[in-house]
Amino acid sequence: MDALQIFPISQANANQRAGRAGRTGPGVCYRLYTISQFQDEMLITSVPEIQRTNLANVVLLLKSLGVQDLMRFHFMDAPPQDNILNSMYQLWIFGALDNTGSLTNLGRQMVEFPLDPALSKLLIISCDMNCSEEILTIVSMLSVPSVFYRPKGREEESDNAREKFQVPESDHLTLLNVFTQWRKSGYSSAFCAKHFLHLKAMRKIREVRQQMKEIMEQHNMNLQSIGSDWDVVRECLCATFFHQAARIKGLGEYVNLRTGMPCHLHPTSALYGMGYTPDYVIYHELIMTTKEYMQCVTSVDGNWLAKVGPMFY
Repeated sequence: MDALQIFPISQANANQRAGRAGRTGPGVCYRLYTISQFQDEMLITSVPEIQRTNLANVVLLLKSLGVQDLMRFHFMDAPPQDNILNSMYQLWIFGALDNTGSLTNLGRQMVEFPLDPALSKLLIISCDMNCSEEILTIVSMLSVPSVFYRPKGREEESDNAREKFQVPESDHLTLLNVFTQWRKSGYSSAFCAKHFLHLKAMRKIREVRQQMKEIMEQHNMNLQSIGSDWDVVRECLCATFFHQAARIKGLGEYVNLRTGMPCHLHPTSALYGMGYTPDYVIYHELIMTTKEYMQCVTSVDGNWLAKVGPMFY
């Protein structure tokens, strides 16, 4: 789970920031904390990123290079063993590793894509479900930060523009709808301005989509559109994110099916303003701010979950 939490900077960070004062002219640094806070609450140096982030991509790459014993691999900054084991478990859920920790055929295919493992798997299985064109767009949209913006003083206007794209059952399909409508406009910059969409982000999405499409074509992967049968797209999403599923508990409130952790629909979700709340949903990410919010949510059928995740449900 991604968490937006406030932590003290390190002593090294503090001293580096202090060095900014007086660099190009006379300056004074005011430290708005006590000496005891500096000495007792701040780490001497920052924790290396590899020791505090998800290692699934790193593990997948090392496995593809023939590294079998990851616990003895000489990292520059060795991550905690629990992080490595959790990443291997995640890859096992995706089907990228077998029960012995070796790379599967699916895992070898996933390595070819410069994406998060979940998105790589999503692309690969979409070919078998004949909805790869739609999933290709969704994956590209998920690879870029939010395309929507809310300029100050025009929040209501931008929210209304966003609602026009919303597909009630799915935030993923909402993203698909945004790109589809933009493509119909001839990739117009005026369309983005009118609907409060970041033009640079949309252009980046188009580039990512083309790059992923070329990789798929190089590996003779089936590119096909399912047309208007978006239930197949939702089922494909379920087949990838079944381990990130939640069941309804109350209005806008859900419980994670595996962990029992409470989680909530984000107010910007297409499902948030629905006349009904689906019994089961899958989500792309869980982000903790004031609450545990599910980001990019899609309603799914409980039978789909039982079919694709028998080890959990």
